[in-house]
Amino acid sequence: QVQLVESGGGLVQAGGSLRLSCADSGRTVSRNIMGWFRQAPGKEREFVGFISRSGAATEYADSVKGRFTISRDNARNTVYLQMNSLKPEDTAVYYCAARPRPYRDRIYASYDYDYWGQGTQVTVSS
Repeated sequence: QVQLVESGGGLVQAGGSLRLSCADSGRTVSRNIMGWFRQAPGKEREFVGFISRSGAATEYADSVKGRFTISRDNARNTVYLQMNSLKPEDTAVYYCAARPRPYRDRIYASYDYDYWGQGTQVTVSS
């Protein structure tokens, strides 16, 4: 049974940083393309970024490019989302997701991923 668990969320002031982690007890993280999404109150879930299986390739949404970085440690079955220069509009529940299917271009939608964590709240105060 796949069980992704996010951690590291919390309350931070604008301009601050947080690092989210997503881990599982099996090998789901280490074997799959991993994505990060977020959902703010009253809004649809939106793509944040993803990282390839090897970690050699990443892509980000324009809204976080240059501020957020995704990395992975396959030996620890963990993927990270480093968030710097946080803004109040970054406030959301953040989810990690796994894609076992092969890579293709533009895997930016929720339906491109098959396994999801429960989410962790990030709140950025102004």
